[in-house]
Amino acid sequence: MSTSIAEQPKATGASTPRQSSARTKILVLVAFAAVYVVWGSTYLAIRVGIESFPPFILAGIRHVTAGLVLYAVFPRKSGIRPTKAHWWTAAVTGFMLLFVGNGGVSWAEQTVPSGIAALLVGPAHLGGSERVEPRGAAVLMIASLAWAWGSLYSKHRDKPAAPMLNAGMQSFAGGVALLIAATLTGEFHGFHFAAVSARSWLALVYLIAFGSGIGFSAYVFLLEKSTPARVGTYAFVNPVVALFLGWLILAEPLSLRTFLAAGVILTAVILVITAPHPDPVRTKEPLPAPGEA
Repeated sequence: MSTSIAEQPKATGASTPRQSSARTKILVLVAFAAVYVVWGSTYLAIRVGIESFPPFILAGIRHVTAGLVLYAVFPRKSGIRPTKAHWWTAAVTGFMLLFVGNGGVSWAEQTVPSGIAALLVGPAHLGGSERVEPRGAAVLMIASLAWAWGSLYSKHRDKPAAPMLNAGMQSFAGGVALLIAATLTGEFHGFHFAAVSARSWLALVYLIAFGSGIGFSAYVFLLEKSTPARVGTYAFVNPVVALFLGWLILAEPLSLRTFLAAGVILTAVILVITAPHPDPVRTKEPLPAPGEA
């Protein structure tokens, strides 16, 4: 007796739509954790890194290395061959996010404490009344705007279907732009790798492996899988992490007002993350204007 398609047993190892949805939700939660905590810690890592590295050299090596590693791995795994349109999107997005955005943060942290830098590219008035060097503050504002614009551009342009491949292409493009800037501004003149301290090398390794390899890849993944409102909440959590790490490790100032504000912000973020949201495919609300470290 023949059986209908509905009565036939399912193929062994095939995942059901419910299982696929559950797996995606878990990946999204893990990605949020990476963006919240890892990116918050990169402000401190940048501050330690530029103790020995010039800022554009530090950021350039970080992103070129991460981009090469990601690009070497994920085209083979995904079977996708990037097109010229994919590379154009990656070049523009990498320039805005990583050259202007991250490069600006790296340059500004020469004069602005890591916790304050996180505040200036996230929610305002979280910290105390510490004075901030005007040029550094201006660069951080430009970096924040560039990051928001680049995020919106990337979300609505032609790009590879594999988020990790997309992250690798953006990292490589932005890193090349940063190294060109380092050359044009003379950062390589008088710079010697042998003079870099052990803690700055460790900071660079951390930025490559965690800041770019995990944090930036998670951000690119979230742009595809979640809503702009949810993704934008990282801009409120990152300063909290950066402030506490700056206070704990570099003795940067931290006030009672900061503790209270941090509790309010984290509570609000939990409410945003857990509240029902419309389908991310249909939503067209703009991203807030944060900036990644």
